[in-house]
Amino acid sequence: MAQPADQDSNRDVRFVCDAMLGGLARWLRAAGYSAEFDVHFSDGEIVSKAFAEGTILLTSDSGIMQRYAVSRGLASAIFVPLGLSVIGQLAHVLAVLSLPLRQSRCMDCNGELRQVPLEEVADRVPKKVRLLCKAFFVCERCGKLLWHGTHWSSIRRRLGRAQRMAASASNRKHTGLERT
Repeated sequence: MAQPADQDSNRDVRFVCDAMLGGLARWLRAAGYSAEFDVHFSDGEIVSKAFAEGTILLTSDSGIMQRYAVSRGLASAIFVPLGLSVIGQLAHVLAVLSLPLRQSRCMDCNGELRQVPLEEVADRVPKKVRLLCKAFFVCERCGKLLWHGTHWSSIRRRLGRAQRMAASASNRKHTGLERT
């Protein structure tokens, strides 16, 4: 089982998600964490990847949790309970590791986002957006251009909800009110 990250070590927290958790991978990226996902990863590949690369394996597959490297603690893993919404899954991971929200990554490819001045990307920005938005970002991996439009407001609300759910879960655990 993965251990909670302290403030300094959460900078390097990286995840690899099993085939059941593609949506969680996207939302971890929105929350600012590197999260690899490929529907074609086999159970063995995902466990090997977590072990070799020091990433935390996220799974809803109890069989993966029983694999030798996971059950012996050689590969860090967190079991994500079945039946949670994707925001509930995100809250669960944030709570287990006591992770804060950080600057988002590209939700599509996991690349880091770099803020760029409007002048650098003006030819790629619709005229109306140029008038309404001030901050623009380019994904370092796929080159996608992003800005904080109306869709971003929805993403921030969902991230805030996950953060509140995680804080609530942590408070219940620390005050002894958690149900078993």
